[in-house]
Amino acid sequence: MFGYVTIAPDALPKERSDRYRAFYCGLCRTLRLRHGGLSRITLSYDLTFLYILLNSLYEPQETLGLEHCVLHPVAGRNYVYSEAAEYCADMNIALSYHKCMDNWQDDRSLLSRGEAGLLKKAYQRVCEKYPEKCRVIEQCLQQISALEKAGDESLDGAANLTAQMLGEIYRYKEKDYWADTLAQMGQGLGRFIYLMDAYEDLPADLRKGRYNPLAAHHQREDYETFVFQSLTMLIAECTEAFETLPVIQDADLLRNILYGGCWMRYRALQKRR
Repeated sequence: MFGYVTIAPDALPKERSDRYRAFYCGLCRTLRLRHGGLSRITLSYDLTFLYILLNSLYEPQETLGLEHCVLHPVAGRNYVYSEAAEYCADMNIALSYHKCMDNWQDDRSLLSRGEAGLLKKAYQRVCEKYPEKCRVIEQCLQQISALEKAGDESLDGAANLTAQMLGEIYRYKEKDYWADTLAQMGQGLGRFIYLMDAYEDLPADLRKGRYNPLAAHHQREDYETFVFQSLTMLIAECTEAFETLPVIQDADLLRNILYGGCWMRYRALQKRR
């Protein structure tokens, strides 16, 4: 579920790519400070996008800096920090913990089980601070698991639950003028991510006899067109909501991701196939 919401680097000048990287490093730094060094293994592009979005919309006080880390001990990396990074770091932990548990339950992956164990205390802290959001995440994932076990062939069931989960995460401030619009963005993006993930995993799922909602559609003559049109419609739900937000700072980064970066994996799959 992670890794689809990233930049299209070739479409950005170096200065703007460096700005994106500073947000990425800022989120990594915040994960370390809030949840310990091991939490940085959960760092995702998806939550980096949310960090840039919330920072652009609410324009909190930014702190810019340079920090040396294990991966970059000599040159160091520039980072951007604002209060939005703390929220995104916490949501990164919540999603990563459940992703690891899901991998353990589906594939009995010992590596994922071990990673979940390392994240458990951090996740408990996040639950204490955001009990309602964690409740929604857990509830949605449980229902998705039930649909998968039942072999539900509908594309809407699990996709709508993913949308509900991402919508709750994108609702940064509950009683806020932009809360509903942000939730609509998260919902559209959630459906897009779910379908993209199913499209990428289908060949392996068919070989291993695993559940995939696209298994009931892959023999259609118009299968590729069907998937492309569905993905286009779903990302449009997200971009339509985005374009109503009064974002100015880093709007070019956000549009690069929504209109270009989100399709990077799809284009790579098309070339590979």
